[in-house]
Amino acid sequence: MTAEPMTARPGPAPGTPTTTLTGAEAVVRSLELLGITDVFGIPGGAILPVYDPLMDSKLVRHVLVRHEQGAGHAAEGYAAATGKVGVCIATSGPGATNLVTAIADAYMDSVPLLAITGQVYSTLMGTDAFQEADIVGITMPITKHSFLVKRAEDVPAAIAAAYAIASTGRPGPVLVDITKDAQQEEATFVWPPKIDLPGYRPVTKAHGKQINAAAQLLAEAKKPVLYVGGGVIRSRASEELLALAEQTGAPVVTTLMARGAFPDSHPQHLGMPGMHGTVPAVLALQEADLLVSLGARFDDRVTGKAALFAPHAKVVHVDIDPAEIGKIRTADVPIVGDLRDVLIDLSMAFSTLAAEAADTTEWWSYLDGLRNEFPLGYAPTGDGLLSPQMVIQRIGELTGPEAVYAAGVGQHQMWAAQFIKYERPNSWLNSGGAGTMGYAVPAAMGAKVGEPDRVVWAIDGDGCFQMTNQELATCTLNNIPIKVAVINNSSLGMVRQWQTLFYNSRYSNTNLETGHGTVHIPDFVKLGEAYGCLSIRVEREDEIDAAIELALATNDRPVVIDFVVSADSMVWPMVPQGVSNNYIQYAKEHAPSFDEEV
Repeated sequence: MTAEPMTARPGPAPGTPTTTLTGAEAVVRSLELLGITDVFGIPGGAILPVYDPLMDSKLVRHVLVRHEQGAGHAAEGYAAATGKVGVCIATSGPGATNLVTAIADAYMDSVPLLAITGQVYSTLMGTDAFQEADIVGITMPITKHSFLVKRAEDVPAAIAAAYAIASTGRPGPVLVDITKDAQQEEATFVWPPKIDLPGYRPVTKAHGKQINAAAQLLAEAKKPVLYVGGGVIRSRASEELLALAEQTGAPVVTTLMARGAFPDSHPQHLGMPGMHGTVPAVLALQEADLLVSLGARFDDRVTGKAALFAPHAKVVHVDIDPAEIGKIRTADVPIVGDLRDVLIDLSMAFSTLAAEAADTTEWWSYLDGLRNEFPLGYAPTGDGLLSPQMVIQRIGELTGPEAVYAAGVGQHQMWAAQFIKYERPNSWLNSGGAGTMGYAVPAAMGAKVGEPDRVVWAIDGDGCFQMTNQELATCTLNNIPIKVAVINNSSLGMVRQWQTLFYNSRYSNTNLETGHGTVHIPDFVKLGEAYGCLSIRVEREDEIDAAIELALATNDRPVVIDFVVSADSMVWPMVPQGVSNNYIQYAKEHAPSFDEEV
């Protein structure tokens, strides 16, 4: 099947004369014509030809990072905060392979990413030339598509096609690898180029029959749940979700990737489901008779043991990617389409059935009972050190919902998802699918570039922070004043939690010695100061608010706050891996009672 040609936009006015450009110049010109304003990268030999015309561009700002992984995560953060395509640039060999983690991350979390890499001369490919790596082959399983460009005349079409693929359908990363000779040769620059992508035709409009079937199930359900995934944010469908939720009166749960897709303050919101979800959200999914899955992929962190997940529920599964539907849980009503369009159609279809919709009063009585009995909270620390939950909660309360919050991976990520209240989409950035340590600082940097008028926090752990903190130099030198809260428990916190619970408190290789009563290597305050940041250490509860307020008042440089917190604090609730969600514990050795039937 041949797809309809896709045209890159915006293009020049009809009759615009063509010009002769080098392949490298064509890269820069193509980015300009696509409306790209910011790129993140670091030069090297094989991409050097591109960096020369890039220096003269008045439309594209290049942010020089300190590590290619930083470039990739910054492009991700930019994309996740703005909804635009993020662009990163690297050289061949190790430069390109350093992008792999960010590309894999973008693939898992459906982030529109365009990665441009230099490659050795086409005549040298396959000879193990200096700094040669088959980056197209390496990234094949973790990209939507890849282009290897060996001729200058093919550059515009490759860049335009990559941009189109990355930003349409289910968003994701696309790689364009360009040989050095293709960058150096001259060719006629034609724009807009003809883009021929056989077989690529994302379905956006769902079939009416499926929509009606889904509306019927919604009307009949006595215990429905809207199971909301990150697809709602990627499709910019938050308003449509709110409309459907209020129309149906169904409870809403938002996954880790969907935090902010539905306001936390809304009475129908039960919170986050999953391994560290709220008790009401987890049990609502377990006890439901209907799951309406909206851009969610039945991830193992949500389902627990998939065979035991939501055993009584019929499933309506909406996703733009047909490969996700039925992959883990068979869908009674599969719907392929863009969520925004589907939600509009589903709302219209439900409106004709609303008068005869089932009574959900008993269902809400049960769920409200769970909310009252098992509110989200935390216990005071037993060692006199700060409670990490309190620190993160105060950051959210003092900063507000208009900010952007980027988290690393681990305990601090879960606490940030739990204790910061999200009211809008694109305000919560994290590595959900891949679980990438080192994501927070560069992602926050990219978000700040894309949203310069918003406060941007990186909520990071002492382990994660040590993987990409070099990008603080990038932030300082490029006037990107992010705020970094290091939740410093002097350990690899989530691994330590599992060691506590499942390995008899044998803390094998999880003590990082960065915090209280240790050698402080590194000393995060000194490290931040070395990078030109305002740096603060907070060890007492009465210092928390003042430090956060000082950070919020400081906009001439990045801020690093070293919050020294207890290593014994754990993330609760928790569903142990590989068991039914019915085994959720809301505190150590404490689980809800399941005596009463709904």
